[in-house]
Amino acid sequence: MKHKVFSLINVIGLTIGLSASFVIGLMIYYDYTFDTFHKDGDRIYRVVSDFKSPEGLSHNSGVTVAMEDAIKDNSNFEIVSGFYIDRPAKVENKEESIEIKWPKHVIYTDQDYFDIFKYKFLAGDEFNALSNPNTVVLTKDRASDYFPTLTPSAIVGKTLVYNDSLNITVTAIVENFKERTDFIFEEFISSPTALNTRIRGEFLNKNWNSTSDVSQLFVKVSTAANFDKIKQEFDVLAEKHLDEWSRAHNQSRQFSLQPISDIHFNEDYGIYDWSKGQASKSLLTNLGLVALFLLLLGCINFINLNTAQATQRAKEIGIRKTLGSSRKQLIGQFMGETLLLVLIAAILSLLLSKWLINVFSDFVPEGIDFELFKSPFILLNIVLLLIIVTFLSGFYPALVLSKFNPVSVLKNNLVSGEKKVGLRKFLTIFQFSIAQVFIIATLLVGKQINYLLNKDMGFKTDAIVSVYSPRAERQLEKKERYIQKLKAIPEIKQLSLGGAPPASFSTNTSTTTYNNGETKVQVEMQFIFGDINYFDLFELELLAGRIQRNDTIRELVINDAARKVYGFKNPEDAIGKTIDLDEEKIEIIGVMADFHQRSLKETINPMALRGDWYRERFSQFQSIHIAFQNTNEADLKTTLSKIEAAYGEIYSEIGDYRINFLDQTIAKFYNREQKISKLLNWATGLSILISCLGLLGLVIYTTNRRVKEIGVRKVLGASIFQINILLCKEFLVLIAIAFAVASPIAWYGIHNWLQDFAYKTSISFWVFLISGLAMIIFALLVISAKTLQAANTNPVKSLRSE
Repeated sequence: MKHKVFSLINVIGLTIGLSASFVIGLMIYYDYTFDTFHKDGDRIYRVVSDFKSPEGLSHNSGVTVAMEDAIKDNSNFEIVSGFYIDRPAKVENKEESIEIKWPKHVIYTDQDYFDIFKYKFLAGDEFNALSNPNTVVLTKDRASDYFPTLTPSAIVGKTLVYNDSLNITVTAIVENFKERTDFIFEEFISSPTALNTRIRGEFLNKNWNSTSDVSQLFVKVSTAANFDKIKQEFDVLAEKHLDEWSRAHNQSRQFSLQPISDIHFNEDYGIYDWSKGQASKSLLTNLGLVALFLLLLGCINFINLNTAQATQRAKEIGIRKTLGSSRKQLIGQFMGETLLLVLIAAILSLLLSKWLINVFSDFVPEGIDFELFKSPFILLNIVLLLIIVTFLSGFYPALVLSKFNPVSVLKNNLVSGEKKVGLRKFLTIFQFSIAQVFIIATLLVGKQINYLLNKDMGFKTDAIVSVYSPRAERQLEKKERYIQKLKAIPEIKQLSLGGAPPASFSTNTSTTTYNNGETKVQVEMQFIFGDINYFDLFELELLAGRIQRNDTIRELVINDAARKVYGFKNPEDAIGKTIDLDEEKIEIIGVMADFHQRSLKETINPMALRGDWYRERFSQFQSIHIAFQNTNEADLKTTLSKIEAAYGEIYSEIGDYRINFLDQTIAKFYNREQKISKLLNWATGLSILISCLGLLGLVIYTTNRRVKEIGVRKVLGASIFQINILLCKEFLVLIAIAFAVASPIAWYGIHNWLQDFAYKTSISFWVFLISGLAMIIFALLVISAKTLQAANTNPVKSLRSE
């Protein structure tokens, strides 16, 4: 209470560090506890597929449907169970006239699924629920959607109608997983039922050359499983069933086991609910480092200020020692004081955590709330953290304070040791180095994100939306009727029927071959699909040739990247040449300029624009692209409502309206980078605040010690500016050293981060210059606030005791 400013600085620094640690620790705990509750979870694996080709390595979380039968009798596996993910167009409870369109999280599976994943059965036969065709098991939540007025026991035996014709009996109700899990399935239909649906062919043909992420396979390995043998057997299967076309094109496949603990984090294979976003270990690591550094900054403030104050408490310590206090008792007292301040900071941090969870909403998964602080594990870790922080902050100052010699103290012969001053300087440099790294990183990451979002993609991206047809819609008739209605809306400038826009999360690829008479050139070609208006609507640039004459003619417009890979010297040379695609000769009629198909992390790949070649069997044209006359917000809102109303007139019974803005899709490419930028903004602001508070405390201490010196200098004619420079110089030297330390560290970190991008901004010298000047300005403001006050003090007051 005697040193309110210093105590307040210490509490603020520790509160910021502890608040960040609490919330970020909660996030790390949340993500690392997904699917840890499964019985024998360490023996449960997902079988995944990896594909190797001359173009590189690709991954798929699914396997061919044939894989399950091939490993069913393998002695290394205790249980083998596959499931197939699907979305029925409609499910009805006819008795109560309840209809749900496109229900999510529906799978076809077998009884073994419930032997691997232990659900709590609320009603029905736990051991034979999926033994027969046309049966389904529902979770409690899904059952309440279909049968809101019935108990689980009453629901068993009821019938649901799928897609207007398939009657399926409910055989059991299970409890939804209450723990954190990526297994979000709500509806489990028996596998034989699939033979009565549109996916019948997948289950009958069991084609080894067909792999999709909707076909999943899980195994529970035996306790004595030989993983080397499993790998060998998987490799034999992959080699045995590799088709001749893949061999000829130097392609291969590999099956491997993915632990369920890896599903939540591994972006190569993904999770089952993409709307929640994939957790990132690297992002959690970065968040953890931010919390650690902020906590260290708070601890450094504590050490610096308490050791700087040592001489002010010297007489108290001398008297205590004279009256018989031991060094051990004094250390205990000072550690107790530290613990008290840490506890005050901890209480404030808990109160701030609710607010911080909202601030970090871009990082915080939906399931995280303040209630998690009630977890015994979290509470135990908070206690351990407070003990560690108390020790880090208080132990060294307690040693320094308790070491004073009472005789020297009471004779006023106490002099601050050079070691303690040296430590304070080192810690101050460390503090400002961290703050400086954050400032430089923030500016450079912001520069890169600005570059990503504003770089020309090579096509028109603003004022364009795509409206997708219903998932079950395969015919063009309704789409054409919808286009006619859209043409009547005056605010619409242009329309095109096609597949995905030029840049999207969708990918369609095939291997093509060009024979120039001497060698064969193989190219993994990406395709976009569009009608004759697609090219103009997106303002793609034609380098040579022409676009296709109609929507179904077999012609290709390739991009310049494909032209180069095929070996044509200039765009005109490619016109009229033919390539092999799906055992057909396809003519190249045009060459378009390159554009970015994905984020700027990736290089521009060979790509071609094609029409709707197989329209008689299925149509690739699943979306209508719309360009607006203007982007006025009021007009845009009105136009969008008209577009949706027209959709409702055509698809009145389906209600599966999906619309995407192209510029928003492109922005989503950089979600993670924008999160990193926001994280750095907060880390920078907080680190500067903590560092400047610590600096303020040291400046207050220094100026208080030099009051008489300042008075003498003023009497001898020194100006306020000269005195201010004298007092600032020591601290500015430390900040300059911190800048010299931080610059190479920041450059190295950002240089490595930028390697993830195929297209990147430069690491400019001016960024370092601005960050250094910004830190000096912050420091000068803090230092001058106190030094000018001291310099303005009347010297008579500071010297009157002489």
